[in-house]
Amino acid sequence: MKIDKSYKEFIQLIKKQIVQSRYVAARLANREQLALYFKTGQMISEKIKAQKWGAKVLEQISADLQKELPGLKGFSSGNLKKIRLFAEAYAPYIVIGSATTNQLQQPDPTEDFSISSAQTNQIKNNAFYESFTSVSFTHHFTIITKIKTWDARVFYIQSTASNLWSVTVLEHHIENDLFGKEGKLPNNFDGTLAENLKPSAIKMFKDEYLLDFIAGDELDDERHIEQQVVLNIRNFILQMGKGFCFIGNQYRLEVDGDEFFIDLLFFNRYLQCLVAFELKKGKFKPADAGQLNFYLNVLDEKIKLQQENSSIGIVLCKEKNNTVVEFAIKSFDKAMGVATYKTSKQTPVQMKGILPDTDKLGKLLK
Repeated sequence: MKIDKSYKEFIQLIKKQIVQSRYVAARLANREQLALYFKTGQMISEKIKAQKWGAKVLEQISADLQKELPGLKGFSSGNLKKIRLFAEAYAPYIVIGSATTNQLQQPDPTEDFSISSAQTNQIKNNAFYESFTSVSFTHHFTIITKIKTWDARVFYIQSTASNLWSVTVLEHHIENDLFGKEGKLPNNFDGTLAENLKPSAIKMFKDEYLLDFIAGDELDDERHIEQQVVLNIRNFILQMGKGFCFIGNQYRLEVDGDEFFIDLLFFNRYLQCLVAFELKKGKFKPADAGQLNFYLNVLDEKIKLQQENSSIGIVLCKEKNNTVVEFAIKSFDKAMGVATYKTSKQTPVQMKGILPDTDKLGKLLK
């Protein structure tokens, strides 16, 4: 048999069908599992309250279910407790209908899943349905145990769904309070970006970035921070959010024979623009904004493609005074903001001077 171009295209078409089918099957399976867990949790919760059963009844329910359905998975006493909490957490806000809807057809959100009337003005039913049912039970349990307010839960559900976060990444963003920090970045976007870009840009950039892949005591060396970001670029991009593509570090600019280097340069697919990050080991200084503005001018003049939007710059520093930042950036015509970085792995102050540094420790271990 001759393998020609049409045959290869045929194989790719079948491959695409298989992948799409698996994706749809996985989503439908997840939707049905969530519906089952939600209704089971409601039944258990209502029965325990009505009969005033003790907490140990979950062990009995689990054991009896195993007798009725040998080999049953997902209904241990520990998981039944999680299922009950899952239902109790979402019951005031959502309604899940029959779990027996024809899985071969597109589910109707108004029949299988809906937001309670008190919440209909907050979020669109269909959009929330898509997000809620694409997030796994483990993700949901993480959200309900770590997040108490409905607004924040909606934010993390939708962010997890749209960004395809793993549970580890979700936990990381919760610990870093991504919901609380969204839109808090000091910036001059109002006077520098097109109206259609402002909302997206404000959501895209955070006020603080957690660089846990860098040892806390090594945050005083700008070049070391840059090197660690490059070595851990995937982790850094997960910190940044959607659509960031890494272009390079120490990105060279030439102006009339003089060379200049941008610490980190990215492109964002959603904003359709270049994004320059300048790393500063200490506290933000007004001169940092001037340097960044210069880089953005050069990028827009020499590097930016015609169809792309104007570049955005972020100064990433260890400390900042927001009032100083506001005065420093408000008169520039290039879009910029100032964020800080930190790590949760810094050595406690009381321990410094007691532990040997990494060089000394290495020599001791030889």
